[in-house]
Amino acid sequence: MSTPHTPTPRVRLPRSARDGDEIEVRTLIDHPMITAVSSSDPRDMLARFEASFNGETVIAYDFRNGSAANPTFTFFVRAAAPGDFVFTWTHEDGRSFSTEQSVRIG
Repeated sequence: MSTPHTPTPRVRLPRSARDGDEIEVRTLIDHPMITAVSSSDPRDMLARFEASFNGETVIAYDFRNGSAANPTFTFFVRAAAPGDFVFTWTHEDGRSFSTEQSVRIG
């Protein structure tokens, strides 16, 4: 039995912004997203992506069979306060992969 793939999450966002600015957030995770529908490979799919800012969910997405490998998300958040983003990808088997980044306002 092979060792499960360990995805690598990547996030790009500005380290600082002015109060009221809309900041662009880009995420990518290195993951094969194998559905096993047209392949003999075992199924290997992420189930959910969530991003929160200061504990409040700003985006949540449930993956489906049509999801591409190495899924990316680009979204915008209005910067009203300094804080911490937490990005979490959850695999169908319950494993999760997270990364955090902070934004200063000033």
